[in-house]
Amino acid sequence: MPTLLLVRHGRSTANTEGLLAGWTPGVALDDRGAAQAAALPGRLAELPLAEIVTSPLQRCRETVRPLLEERPGLTPHTDDRIGECHYGDWSGRKLVELKDEPLMEVVQAHPSAAAFPGGESMRAMQTRAAEAVREWNARVERDHGADAVYLMCSHGDIIKSLVADALGLHLDLFQRIAVEPCSITAIRYTRLRPFLVRLGDTGDFASLAPREEPPAGDATVGGGAGAP
Repeated sequence: MPTLLLVRHGRSTANTEGLLAGWTPGVALDDRGAAQAAALPGRLAELPLAEIVTSPLQRCRETVRPLLEERPGLTPHTDDRIGECHYGDWSGRKLVELKDEPLMEVVQAHPSAAAFPGGESMRAMQTRAAEAVREWNARVERDHGADAVYLMCSHGDIIKSLVADALGLHLDLFQRIAVEPCSITAIRYTRLRPFLVRLGDTGDFASLAPREEPPAGDATVGGGAGAP
């Protein structure tokens, strides 16, 4: 079965403003995010990509644009199922305000029980994304062969949930996974089990330098802004 490259979108204006973007329209890459996207073709230069699939949201479409310019033979596919979690009433709000919401404790410690008011549950988010991957795996193998490599550009919580699915981790453990902007995660699927062969690879270790962390070791909902 194919190898899937999961690329989180480059850093966005919502990331730098500390907002939980969700499906809020008009959220674009900031200058750093645009530079990250511009570097993506070079990072993937040695890989023959069979297909490129993207979330419909602007920040993902902007992230793959330089890659598509380098590979004019590829036509991007859009799949709503790998779009960001529907955060409902939380969308567009500042993360520092959301940390005091009672639901945040559930999101952090028991995400399989978390459902956003006016939005969707994290369990539903993972299910739709995993179904999309399985359908694309079958399609890519059918059209390009079992050794094909393809790319999906998506969002932090989506990618974390797909990594958890690949590793057989309960969704309640997915907040232990970190995926930075424009990082590359690779999962090689086989008939019997997936193999996680890269996780959140940016080639940049600056984000490991000491800096202010979320309160009490909480994960950043939506994925965070990465290195400054």
